[in-house]
Amino acid sequence: MANEPISRRGLLGAAVGLAGLAALPALAQESTTEFTDPVSSSARNNISSFRLLQWQDYFDNTRGGAILVDITSRALHYWSEDQSIYRLYPTSVPISEDLTRRGKTGVVQKVVNPQWRPTAAMKERYPDWPDVVEGGAKDNPLGTRALYLGWTYYRIHGTHDTRKIGRRSSNGCIGLYNEHIEELYEMASVGTQVLLI
Repeated sequence: MANEPISRRGLLGAAVGLAGLAALPALAQESTTEFTDPVSSSARNNISSFRLLQWQDYFDNTRGGAILVDITSRALHYWSEDQSIYRLYPTSVPISEDLTRRGKTGVVQKVVNPQWRPTAAMKERYPDWPDVVEGGAKDNPLGTRALYLGWTYYRIHGTHDTRKIGRRSSNGCIGLYNEHIEELYEMASVGTQVLLI
């Protein structure tokens, strides 16, 4: 192997792989969602715009905590009321603009193992879907936790289908990995302000 010539493709692949590792945010490298400053300020944002944001650019205050959902970058940002906690989670977002809602709302209810019922519009699009999936069921589209928003039918919830995260795959809700919604569920409260952009 030491005597084999180095190909351009092999060299380029190695360089891209190393550059990709260097560009990962500190939170992705450490398998945590807790923010830590990058070791080097030369680390650039990745192409999906999954980036750290400041709450002051979106909220007047963090009273009750603040959740920002960036539909474009498919990311959810959470700041605690005292700003000592900041979390950044990858999300699934609505499959189309007509299912997407933007603006200010808030958390109005928190539910462990929520029951799922498709809306009339969902049943029209997918008539073979069940009328109800009980909470705690392995195939429940709402996962293990849900934060109900002030808009009817809109939620921030978990999912058992991890392929959906990072994609346009929902019927209007914002989806998180179950372990992430469980963490967010503990930090957020009824009254936490929510902004979807």
